[in-house]
Amino acid sequence: MANDLFLRACRRQPVERTPVWIMRQAGRYLPEYRAVRQRADFLTMVRTPELAAEVTLQPVELIGVDAAIIFSDILVVPQAMGMRLSVEDGVGPRFHQPLRTPGDFERLRDVIPEDGLGYVLEALRLVRQELNGRVPVIGFAGAPWTLLSYMIEGTGSKSFSHAKRLLVEAPTMAHDLLARLAQIVGNYLVSQMKAGAQALQLFDSWSGALGPRDFREFALPYLSQAVQLARSGGGPVIVFCPGSNWALEEIAAETGADVVGVDWQTDPAEARRRLPLSQVALQGNLDPCWLYAEPPLIRERTHQMLDAFGERGHIANLGHGILPDTPPAHARAFVAAVQEWRR
Repeated sequence: MANDLFLRACRRQPVERTPVWIMRQAGRYLPEYRAVRQRADFLTMVRTPELAAEVTLQPVELIGVDAAIIFSDILVVPQAMGMRLSVEDGVGPRFHQPLRTPGDFERLRDVIPEDGLGYVLEALRLVRQELNGRVPVIGFAGAPWTLLSYMIEGTGSKSFSHAKRLLVEAPTMAHDLLARLAQIVGNYLVSQMKAGAQALQLFDSWSGALGPRDFREFALPYLSQAVQLARSGGGPVIVFCPGSNWALEEIAAETGADVVGVDWQTDPAEARRRLPLSQVALQGNLDPCWLYAEPPLIRERTHQMLDAFGERGHIANLGHGILPDTPPAHARAFVAAVQEWRR
């Protein structure tokens, strides 16, 4: 590849400089993305391989990142299982009939990725062809606990009372669905590798809703199962559990992931002390709100972060997704600050 820094960093190999990409880098902060969005709604963009490929490539051209991540959504998996999904501006994703009764669970379909999620795989093929080795392509999926949370709550939540009530009242039903999701997600990620992805990321976005005991029972084992399946695809696997960085050591040990994402609430030097280079690579973790700062301050903050993580076994990123009102020039300043840094 012309630029394989990201892949080498995932494997903790020597790199000339730290690679950088941005979670949600294909998104509303880019005017070029908004121009495509005027032609189609969000789910149409996701389900149209040509449009998904177009916006996937935009940050590579416009921001200069060292990896592309396929434009999609973690909720395409429950949608493929038969749940009706909508994504509305100002509202976000919503399942119109969340899982609330045993019959709801029984109606869920199994998923063959090449059929139910073939549009994502086709978008990956298009992106890989268009990039022609310039930078790697990342595939992704939601982790089982996060998917279950959405499927039961119907939308995002502050308390996750419906999902957590299931753990209390019907733990066997919860475990059954989590195991099923782990298998589906793992197979889906392997299919993404076959279609052209060169690395994979699992987002357990709502793991922070669980206390330690419940995290260890209902989230971590099924995240681990999905990672083990995904690793059979042959590429590096990243796990990101925002809000659960108290468990960094357990996440790394139980999943065997190549890279562990670090959220912005965690000190970079502390993360590296807890997970040394000999064990795993790290990804993160600038607070997305610091991209509201002027470029000189973005540069200063970014260099401080890089000093703390070290020059090897680190992929620079934000500690969460980029915010939609971030000035594109500030995203470029972040990327440039990473790419110029040397210890």
